[in-house]
Amino acid sequence: MPKTPRLLVFQHINLEHPGIFRDFLAADGIEWDAVELDEGEAIPDLGAYDGLWVMGGPMDVWEEEENPWFVAEKAAIHEAVRDRGLPFFGLCLGHQLLADSLGGAVGKSATPEIGVLEVELTPDGRESPFYDGLPERGACLQWHGAEVLVPPEGARVLAASPACRVQAMSIGEQAFSLQYHVEITETTVGDWAAVPAYKEALETNLGADALPQFHADTEAHMAAFNRTARKLYDNFMATTGLK
Repeated sequence: MPKTPRLLVFQHINLEHPGIFRDFLAADGIEWDAVELDEGEAIPDLGAYDGLWVMGGPMDVWEEEENPWFVAEKAAIHEAVRDRGLPFFGLCLGHQLLADSLGGAVGKSATPEIGVLEVELTPDGRESPFYDGLPERGACLQWHGAEVLVPPEGARVLAASPACRVQAMSIGEQAFSLQYHVEITETTVGDWAAVPAYKEALETNLGADALPQFHADTEAHMAAFNRTARKLYDNFMATTGLK
């Protein structure tokens, strides 16, 4: 009988978890262990896992002095992707950490993206099995003030937006990452708006009264967001051989 895969998940704040992907993993009987790095939890042996997912967070990849656990996390990401060839999925900060860990460059965004905005697939994205069955243009939730400026060696840029040219990328056939968020649920915007760094970014960029409209825009797109998440999950699992 085939072995059921087990995933390791790096979290940087307890509110940024796999979101709706938890439902998909549960339905497939796939177990996963979360390591809350910001709370000092240790990274286990990667050899015990079949894949690594890295979630978002309010910190920036260059803030190693403030977040010393970044050093071990980046080393683990490099080991997972370059040395072990493990299936990897990164979101927002996880996307940036993938780039930083493999020799790319991450920096402040010239134009922060916050709200429901569009991304468009690149030619590589249109050919990638990761985006199989998805439209070339689509709405997504953005909440970031940093971005990948230079992809790591060997990366393919799969999606872009006018303000951010590396919205998604792949490394080989096993590692995929997104700058934007697809894991969201009905509680996501409210939960994240309670995080001081996210609240400040929201109000600075969209105004002090922006949250109700952000909620409304997200709710209006939620069904489409969830369908996209389901398709990306299925594509990731099939492409990487986890399912």
